[in-house]
Amino acid sequence: MYTTQEFRNGLKIEYEGEPYIIVEFQHVKPGKGGAFVRTKIKNLLTGRVLDPTFKSGDRVGKPDMEEKEMQYLYMDGEHFTFMDTTTYEQTPVDAEAIGDMAQWLRENCNCTVLFWNGKAIGVTLPNFVVMKITECEPGVRGDTATGATKLAKVESGGTVNVPLFVNEGESIKIDTRDGSYVERA
Repeated sequence: MYTTQEFRNGLKIEYEGEPYIIVEFQHVKPGKGGAFVRTKIKNLLTGRVLDPTFKSGDRVGKPDMEEKEMQYLYMDGEHFTFMDTTTYEQTPVDAEAIGDMAQWLRENCNCTVLFWNGKAIGVTLPNFVVMKITECEPGVRGDTATGATKLAKVESGGTVNVPLFVNEGESIKIDTRDGSYVERA
């Protein structure tokens, strides 16, 4: 069990029987009455955000969560298959748990998989991945003064805005947190 004194941003708690992560919190000591804690928490299963208020000293549950370093192997229908790098055990993960991050997944990519009560509920990719561009329009000579960009399709199927000087067949570094171009690789 966690008390309100242990709250911090990023802490995973169990609230009303479901796993949540604390997005932000604020301890409030009014002039009259007891202290309390305002929080903003995000459901790790549905993504819904709540704003509950806890009295000072209240307790919340500690969820049965585990993070494992796993390697992405392949996609089978609507499931992505990951392998535990220590036990070589394979685990299917629903596409919902990965969400939009699926466009940056490459085979043999090491990721962190979050488990709640033995079920995979989330996948965290490395912050940066290097991918090869499979399709993009050629840049127009002399159109570089404005800092213009063009769409490029990478080997995993995702699209990213790249500067005009980047060409098809080159490898680029992509920030997986926001899907932006970082640099040539």
